[in-house]
Amino acid sequence: MKKGLIGKKIGMTQIFDESGKVIPVTVIEAGPCVVSQVKTEETDGYNAIQLGFGEVKAKKVNKPEKGHFTKVNVTPKKYLREFRLDSVEEVKVGDELKADIFTAGEKVDIQGTSKGKGFQGVIKRHGQTRGPMGHGSMYHRRPGSMGSTSTPGRVYKGKRLPGHMGVQTITILNLEVVRVDLDKNVLLVRGSVPGAKGAILKIKSSVKSK
Repeated sequence: MKKGLIGKKIGMTQIFDESGKVIPVTVIEAGPCVVSQVKTEETDGYNAIQLGFGEVKAKKVNKPEKGHFTKVNVTPKKYLREFRLDSVEEVKVGDELKADIFTAGEKVDIQGTSKGKGFQGVIKRHGQTRGPMGHGSMYHRRPGSMGSTSTPGRVYKGKRLPGHMGVQTITILNLEVVRVDLDKNVLLVRGSVPGAKGAILKIKSSVKSK
């Protein structure tokens, strides 16, 4: 059965295994998450659960959201995410899910929003190379030819140009859960995950792990 949680990125650190080898890990506060809605094939056409994470004051929740939480008798949550499951027979509204649904050694996929880098040129944004840096070249960090002149008289679609960089939804596949801290409700995951400290993440069972 597939599993999922909403988490918050705390930061990165390193730990050591039994042989003394250093392992870089990301610390993620995984839950507790409350099931605020259960979707089934009979009612919605697919099986999924909606999880809520993070406390929020009732006055900061709009009326549609407040009605949604009141209907199922769940305290308002700041973040809502949906997770598709193979089966929802064992899940009901109001259930609380914590980090202990995952175990050490398990593979997960983690989705988050990458850091925003603002407006960037083609060298940083697309990895292009610069021109000669001599004063006579007159061409240093510009994007390159825009295409033909009179025919077709426009810039081709897909031309790599300067623009906004970052703030994209990115999913990292097959990350290993190195350690589960049940007391602090924390997951230690090998490697890095998208986003800055405090970023909200979707943690799901890996779909491509062998």
